[in-house]
Amino acid sequence: MVDRFRIALAQLNPVVGDIAGNLGQARAARAQVQKEMAGADVILFSELFIVGYSPEDLVLKPALQEDALTAVEALARDTTDGGPAILIGTPWVDGGKLYNAVALLDGGKVAAVTFKHDLPNYGVFDEKRVFAAGPLPKPLMVRGVALGVPICEDIWTQEVTDALAQTGAEILCVPNGSPFEAGKEDVRIKLAASRVRESGLPLVYLNQIGGQDEVVYDGASFVLNADQAIAASLPGWETCITVTQWTRGTDKKWACAPGDTFVAEDRASQVYHAMMLGLRDYVNKNRFPGLVLGLSGGIDSAISAAVAVDALGAGRVRCVMLPSRYTSRESLEDADACARLLGVAYETIEIERAVAAVTETLAAPFAGTKPDTTEENIQSRLRGVILMAISNKFGPMVLTTGNKSEMSVGYATLYGDMCGGYNVLKDIYKTEVFRLCHWRNQNSPAGALGPQGRVIPERIIDKPPSAELKPDQTDQDSLPPYDILDGILECLVERECSFEETVAKGYDPATVKRIEHLLYISEYKRRQAPPGVKISPRNFGRDRRYPISNAFRDAR
Repeated sequence: MVDRFRIALAQLNPVVGDIAGNLGQARAARAQVQKEMAGADVILFSELFIVGYSPEDLVLKPALQEDALTAVEALARDTTDGGPAILIGTPWVDGGKLYNAVALLDGGKVAAVTFKHDLPNYGVFDEKRVFAAGPLPKPLMVRGVALGVPICEDIWTQEVTDALAQTGAEILCVPNGSPFEAGKEDVRIKLAASRVRESGLPLVYLNQIGGQDEVVYDGASFVLNADQAIAASLPGWETCITVTQWTRGTDKKWACAPGDTFVAEDRASQVYHAMMLGLRDYVNKNRFPGLVLGLSGGIDSAISAAVAVDALGAGRVRCVMLPSRYTSRESLEDADACARLLGVAYETIEIERAVAAVTETLAAPFAGTKPDTTEENIQSRLRGVILMAISNKFGPMVLTTGNKSEMSVGYATLYGDMCGGYNVLKDIYKTEVFRLCHWRNQNSPAGALGPQGRVIPERIIDKPPSAELKPDQTDQDSLPPYDILDGILECLVERECSFEETVAKGYDPATVKRIEHLLYISEYKRRQAPPGVKISPRNFGRDRRYPISNAFRDAR
């Protein structure tokens, strides 16, 4: 009977559709375990690793399925060298059905395949659209040890782990593609502890890292012993490979030897790292040379620029001040100071002549009307035209800077400040923007390529927010204070509270009614917004899906 066992954990960053690159990552990880870590009995990779997660409808393409199988078979042949066996996530076709699977590779062949049983179909997940549900799985025998391999969602209920325990599993090895949400790390650990308590089996929780469009995967893998204590954990936000050492006790149960553990981050640190990683991978995986953004002297563009520099380095970020007649001297000074602190390329392109030209062009059709938001939006749209021209000419992607508070109530201009390819603030309310600015000025994020210490001038944080599209304008001219607005939005968006429930929390009924109305009528704008990093359980786009044509109002 085997009494010692070594499980290598490969917390890596696969690229969706890059089967050759993902195969290369798997081979390099296995070689590293063999050469630098004294080997292992098996190496565990994350969910659908060979094609990247989540592949969405791409996984339905027969050519991708064939390429994935070819890569898995090639990887299986590598195991003739006597090194670690491999547990790797892959799509698998069997009996004309497509499954989310994990293949056991050993002895030069595909030794066994197990299928995901519980397919998630909520939030960002649509797995029932593309995969068939597998039967309740049985353990895989790996070099004398029966490993239960529930795949991600399979441990969110008790059924699968119970079935594995009842059929002889000794250790649970869980490959995951678990998206980041602020505070979710504790949820995962508590969930895994429940499965350990119920089954009596230790559990290995392996999660991938990386950004995939709007979704970010934070890693933060861990191992729980049968007593539910954390034996080892891997850091968040970075690739990592480690080997865990296991011993079978006199009670025949396996235990993992103590390894490195990492302290959980506070919310601001988690959110900032998610923004940084999501942006970095979006730019790099889509092969953009860098970013360009409008640096207005306001808080949203300042924090967006800071995240961009931390993610990509100052050399890949270009900031442009686009002043109009309404841009204050303070904003000009603040944008310049912020650019200097960040060390980015910075230039000023005045838009007043372009505004005058468009105004003159529209003089005849607008004759007899008074200036209103139409003229304000012309300024915003001309800024978008200039930034997109720079993008087209030189290649950098335009980074938009609107926050979730603005996007909720429609205080953003289509084809203006919404113009661009990605938005790191899309799921960040304004009140959290302020907190993140304070946090970044006091902290240097792990892995950041930007300068240490203070990067956002205090005056940007302290001054009243303003779009500066007309004289003496502030956001609070037409919106409630942001702490009130965000509190109402927290109820209506994040919690789906009713009108009565929201008012019961102390908010003015007329204000709640107005905000609810703005929320619904702005859906058409949000459908045209660029993707952005998912932070909350209810981000706009993947999680919260409302009809554009919608006459319902809870506040009557």
